Amino acid sequence: MQPTNPPQAKRENTSYERHGDFVDDPYRWLEGDGEDIDTFVERQNEYADAYLESVDVREALQPQFEDLARTTDYGSITPAPTGYFQEVERPDDDQPVLYFRESLDDDRTVLVDPNEFSEDATKSMGWWTVSPDGERLAYGVDEGGDELYDVTVVEVPSGEVREELSALGRANAGMFAWTPEGFYYGRTGLEGEAQLEKEIRYHEHGDEPDEDALVAEVDEPSTWPMLSTDRDGTHLLVAFVTGWERSDLHYAAVGDTELTPVVTEAEHLYTPLVHGDTAYIRTDLDAPYYRFLELDLSGDVDEVDPADLPEVVPEREGIVTGATIADDRLLVQYERAAVSELEVFDLAGEHVRSLELPGTGTGSVTGLTGNRDAPEAFFGYQSFDHPPAVFRYDPDGDETEELDRPDVDLEFDLTVEQVRYESEDGTEVPMFVVHRADLERDGDNPALLYGYGGFENSLTPGFQRFGREFLRSGGVYAQANLRGGGEFGKEWHEAARHEDKQNTFDDMIAAAEYLIDEEYTSSERLAIQGGSNGGLTVGAVLTQRPDLVAAVSCHVPLLDMLRFHTFLLGSSWTSEYGSPDDPEAYEWIKEYSPYHNVESGTEYPPVFFKTAEDDTRVHPVHAWKMAARMQSIAEGGPFFCKTNRDTGHGTGKPTWMIVEERLDTWSFLFDQLEVEYVAP
Repeated sequence: MQPTNPPQAKRENTSYERHGDFVDDPYRWLEGDGEDIDTFVERQNEYADAYLESVDVREALQPQFEDLARTTDYGSITPAPTGYFQEVERPDDDQPVLYFRESLDDDRTVLVDPNEFSEDATKSMGWWTVSPDGERLAYGVDEGGDELYDVTVVEVPSGEVREELSALGRANAGMFAWTPEGFYYGRTGLEGEAQLEKEIRYHEHGDEPDEDALVAEVDEPSTWPMLSTDRDGTHLLVAFVTGWERSDLHYAAVGDTELTPVVTEAEHLYTPLVHGDTAYIRTDLDAPYYRFLELDLSGDVDEVDPADLPEVVPEREGIVTGATIADDRLLVQYERAAVSELEVFDLAGEHVRSLELPGTGTGSVTGLTGNRDAPEAFFGYQSFDHPPAVFRYDPDGDETEELDRPDVDLEFDLTVEQVRYESEDGTEVPMFVVHRADLERDGDNPALLYGYGGFENSLTPGFQRFGREFLRSGGVYAQANLRGGGEFGKEWHEAARHEDKQNTFDDMIAAAEYLIDEEYTSSERLAIQGGSNGGLTVGAVLTQRPDLVAAVSCHVPLLDMLRFHTFLLGSSWTSEYGSPDDPEAYEWIKEYSPYHNVESGTEYPPVFFKTAEDDTRVHPVHAWKMAARMQSIAEGGPFFCKTNRDTGHGTGKPTWMIVEERLDTWSFLFDQLEVEYVAP
């Protein structure tokens, strides 16, 4: 169906000078605040909702999505000397509940219930971390998904509040390290670019937070501290990670507030896993797929040349994505072309065995944790044909046991392929293609292509819960592992950064062309989707190849790439894209910046821009400006922009909100791709 005419946003004669160019920016006023912005958002939401709520298939999808959402979901298990911690979301919950039990045979008891934080469940527990002795737990609470946290410390197992620290900004579990008397923690500012002003402080239980000793300040926007301590409370290691590509390493004896340099002026990543007097250092030094070095903490810890550190686990074919220690075993998680593998080593680095994972061999491992006191480890596992389940692994008996699985089934046979296709410059790129086993490749199936391609972030296989009805109805789902991601390590990431960012978009375009050439679908029935950096990816494909697809789903996107560094966390991403303030970088960025490449009179496919009012990462103005420009000068469409209230970039959403958002997205896709819904 075609909706009524879109709301016309005020268009101003606004431009700015950048390196001798005058950049036309008629919607720069949307970067402000006040009644004009509120009116714009309200009118855009009314326009989008009038269409989305009138799509016929929405009514049929709603009960299915409610059933899919209202099932019991299980997080992975974290063991500690006192017992086991696990998040579980029951059918009536809008937020996952954190449970505790002394043994796996005991019933779970509630430790923290975020459903009690607020009436509409928009307050959430964004993260939590257990002390090494298992007797304390800290968790971060944010509101509306803004990722700005207050932290509460409770006793285990009573749940009694021990103390609260408010307004710690973007504090998270990686910036939190326990000591016997308290903890080290990172905190940031709360507003705009102040979120990039970081500091580390040391807190002892019972002290007032404003008395906490300052350990370090970090002013570099793209540098973030990662804190680690050993379970005995002897050693603190801080990795100052810069731009997803390098890190300096510093040390302190626990309780001290003065850091000793260990690795400085580094050109590689060094991130520690501390176990007793040994730190296993994950690094890409002479190993683009990563390996582990050993740092001895038993004596005086001074600055070292990392090339002199002994190697514990050498580089293998897969990318190292995680590790844990279970009793006297080191479990390392690898990723080979986005597919997870688990390998078991002894603590001296000798390979013991490969762990056999469930499923058909195209799955992903999440939440890997180990028990330091017993031979057991836990992990989540999922794939396109395997809902997310929780497993316990016994490294002594080499046995894997499934503990928890949601009651969600596909209800039909699924085919999962991992294909390879050739990009513009001849590079071979992998892609997962998923569809019903009985699907006929006749060139006329509806298809959705998803991509990201940035920040060394890998797209791994995942259960497409809300995509089930699309697959049932003859849809094809494709997930491309574009350059810029981490699927093949640092080199894959480097291949689409700075002046090479166009490779990400070329890979996405080539993926779409492959699906068409191989007769999975056609341009008239193919949609593309991406969020955040992936929103930039689909935005660039939209403006570079508007003829290629039938619809675009663009979520919390980066689109104004000549001003991205002036909003929120944007200045920390110049390590990925380059800075528009640099004349050389400006030249390559302006060539692909989607907002600046919308051409008057050009026909574009329908677009659904989705953004969030409380997004503290990517400012919603990206979507607002792009939608306003397309509605004003572009042909084709329609072009919708919906701004969700009481939510942010994506974390902490209550179940009711997830259902509504998924209904919006899939109603748009079903309608624009003319999918004939097949009911269960």
